[in-house]
Amino acid sequence: MGFKMINSDFICENCWKKVPKHGEGSARNHCPYCLYSKHLDDKFPWDRASSCEGIMKPIWIDYKKNKWNMIKHRCVKCGKEMLNKVAPDDDFLSLVQKLNALK
Repeated sequence: MGFKMINSDFICENCWKKVPKHGEGSARNHCPYCLYSKHLDDKFPWDRASSCEGIMKPIWIDYKKNKWNMIKHRCVKCGKEMLNKVAPDDDFLSLVQKLNALK
């Protein structure tokens, strides 16, 4: 199964807000408000080959040289962890503040 670029509106299954499609031509893979995602990918980003479909909770932040800030998600159903690039309209500061409060 190959790369599937799908950029469409969706309703977040965590906070239930309507999430608009990504405005910069990329595809959105997480909610910009609560930063939760959905477990759709299996082996690599955008393969859309996972049958799990659990909710993926943002658990950490990382920085990759060519991708900038990344959100680490963990599936609450199966435990799989994946990194997702931070989008320009994400409420990233709120995530950083929440993670700092856990220290």
